[in-house]
Amino acid sequence: MSKAKRVTITDIARLAGVSPGAVSFALNGRPGVSEQTRRRILEIAEEHQWLPSSTARALVGARAGVIGFAVNRRAETLGAEAFFTDLVAGAQSALAANRIGMQMVLVSSIEEEVATYRRWRSANQVDGVIVIDPLEDDPRLDVLISIGLPAVVIGSRASAEGEPAAIWLDDSQVAHSVFDYVSALGHQSIAYIAGPAEFQHTRLRMEVLSGLVGRGVTGEVIATDFSPAAASATTRRVLSRADRPSAIVYDNDVMAIAGLRVAQEMGISVPGELSIASFDDSVVAGLVHPSLTCITRDTFGLGANAAGFLLEQIDAPEVLGDRIGAQPQLTVRESTAAPRA
Repeated sequence: MSKAKRVTITDIARLAGVSPGAVSFALNGRPGVSEQTRRRILEIAEEHQWLPSSTARALVGARAGVIGFAVNRRAETLGAEAFFTDLVAGAQSALAANRIGMQMVLVSSIEEEVATYRRWRSANQVDGVIVIDPLEDDPRLDVLISIGLPAVVIGSRASAEGEPAAIWLDDSQVAHSVFDYVSALGHQSIAYIAGPAEFQHTRLRMEVLSGLVGRGVTGEVIATDFSPAAASATTRRVLSRADRPSAIVYDNDVMAIAGLRVAQEMGISVPGELSIASFDDSVVAGLVHPSLTCITRDTFGLGANAAGFLLEQIDAPEVLGDRIGAQPQLTVRESTAAPRA
């Protein structure tokens, strides 16, 4: 068959010796053909690099065979964060087993993200989406429900009535495990160098730190864009003050490593004069010296579970109930200790 010609369902039907309708059933995962016939059709489609027409899919309401993932983060921060690498790898592992693809795009604002969802839905380009970094009063959630695009939110709390289903981790409990531990070591001046303040998980972590006032703890929150550059600049400014904190907790491992480098540059010993902890873990966090105290989570498993949950949601006639992800655990390493008297 000529490579220049677009392979059609009719072509596949002729090669497989079946009707075009049988090919359509097989390619869209619908009942109506035997498993043996389905496998033969899929093998022929893959051999001849068959690609579905989004226009035709939209006309007949067929599945796209793709899920969407719109990420509102700076590209340079994504490349540095193990969290995203592990999350996407986990999602891909679950999708590959079901012969489903992922379309991932970077967006620069919530408005652009919403526009992406509307475009995907109108062109039938994706069957559903994974949503991350939920906000308080998140405008994306109402839009997803209104346009009928199946979604699963990876969040820090259960979804409210009328919102898409969530697979969530109790970030309040996670924040307590970090801040309570640092406080129990004796630190009374704690800085939290966070990501954007509007994120749901940032708000929850801020609330937990504020709640330690009753223990005599002074908590300071400084929001950044998650980048190592912002973490370095903020750490340098905080450690240059006369009333510098005795402990700093960062939103991710890359920020924490950047902060550690600044402390070393300034001759401030860790953990002797400054304790450092992170809300994310990675292989690198355990290899730097001193190794970093972190929240360790199964991000790969979270991605796989979120993708599997979304596939179930796509098949379901109504919004499914929420699910709780595996609870992260505090991993204590060399970067935290009791403050010097």
